[in-house]
Parts: sequence; C-alpha cells; structure tokens
Amino acid sequence: MTLKKTLLGLTLLLPTLLVQAHEYDAGQLHIDHPWSREMPPVAPTAAAYFVIHNKGSEADRLLSASTPVAGKAELHEHVHAGGVMKMQQVQDVVIPAGGEVKFEPMGYHVMLLDVKQQAKDGERFPLTLTFEKAGKVEVDVAVQKEAPAGHDHGTDHGEHKH
Repeated sequence: MTLKKTLLGLTLLLPTLLVQAHEYDAGQLHIDHPWSREMPPVAPTAAAYFVIHNKGSEADRLLSASTPVAGKAELHEHVHAGGVMKMQQVQDVVIPAGGEVKFEPMGYHVMLLDVKQQAKDGERFPLTLTFEKAGKVEVDVAVQKEAPAGHDHGTDHGEHKH
C-alpha cells in the first residue's frame, strides 16, 4: 500500500516538475527555459532568450522566429564595434554539433518589434523557432521581472531603436 501511495504521489508530482522544467525537444535540439523580461506597458520592443543544445553529430541553424504578440521577430546579436557595444540583426545562428548557443542579454536574442501588448510577470506567450533541419518548434516564453540566475547582464531592450 505504501508503494502505491508513493507511486501515485510521484505520478501527480511529475507534470508539475515538467511544467517547471520549461524545456523543449526538436530532433537533436534541446531548448532550455525560454524567457523574456517584463517591460513597461508602452515599450514597443521586447526580447526573448533561451539556450539551444545540439545533441546531434551535425550542426543545425536557427533561421527565423515568429510570434503573434509582435509585428516582427528578428534574430539579433550584440557586437563590439570601435569600442562600442551595438546590436545588429543576423540572418541565422549556427547551433554546432555537440554544442550549445546561449540567447541571453548582451548576446544573441530574439528581438520582438512592434509589440502589440507587453506581457506581465508570470504570463507566457508563444514563440515559433524555425530551424534548417529540426523544422518549426513552438515554445512558451515565460515573462519574468528579473533574469534567471546567471542570465542577467544588465541590459534593457526597451530602449532599442532601429
């Protein structure tokens, strides 16, 4: 009887753990914790971050992103140019075989332009990532007041201008 109760408890707990894990798989790719920082309601932009792990023996490429919450989603990176940090759009991002690419503040990120309505802390919104080999993957982006541990590099994309 105790074993049955333990197994029942684990069975009931497992979906909660999976929801909190906030991870997605597509072919050989594994996407960890998509998140976005809560922005002021009037901000026209936002950014989405995550980590892509490639467990395969061949590289893949992230080609594009889209979401119904913004007029446009672009792949961006931060680069040092002439002693100044600047943002620029990139056409794709290579995910190396057996490697990972972090989309994080001050690095690669998905820039959301013409945001229709800013999401609040605790809400989620869909983001579709399109890969060359793994195809389309829809993830839920968790909106948070603060960056997850290890992800905050002191940037705020609300002031991003084009």
